[in-house]
Amino acid sequence: MPDMRLFHSKNTKLEVDLRKFLFARGFRYRLHDKRLKGTPDLVFPKYKAVIFVHGCFWHAHENCSHASIPKTNTEFWLEKFAKNKERDEKAQKWLEDNGWRVLTLWECAIRKPEQFCFDELLDFVECWLVGGARSCEVSGRNEIPLLDLAIESGQLCMKVI
Repeated sequence: MPDMRLFHSKNTKLEVDLRKFLFARGFRYRLHDKRLKGTPDLVFPKYKAVIFVHGCFWHAHENCSHASIPKTNTEFWLEKFAKNKERDEKAQKWLEDNGWRVLTLWECAIRKPEQFCFDELLDFVECWLVGGARSCEVSGRNEIPLLDLAIESGQLCMKVI
């Protein structure tokens, strides 16, 4: 069984880049607030919004090529992934039931540069925060442009993304 302490779940490159961008644009947030279910990566009390930055492998992203099941100790991994997914779903439900908006950014969203430009993704996140749109997720599987995703999620944003 792998030593899970060797894997880092906080301060991933995507998370750090996102934080730098948002801070530079004037957004203030809390990191990994344990008072909220699921310990969101970024918490924006002013906007009653949270952001989770999910690794496709660790959170068993469905139908994603980055979410394969290891060939060794398969039973352990299947059980672990099932528990992770269940925990994620419960956390999102609790947050939404308590008035929080949830944005889930999947790792594969930035691994497909032909589909997503990182600047567009950051602009989308900014618009989502200030626009008051409902909860949504962004992944490399989204087959629609971010502008359409923004409109679909009820987002009103003057910025062209």
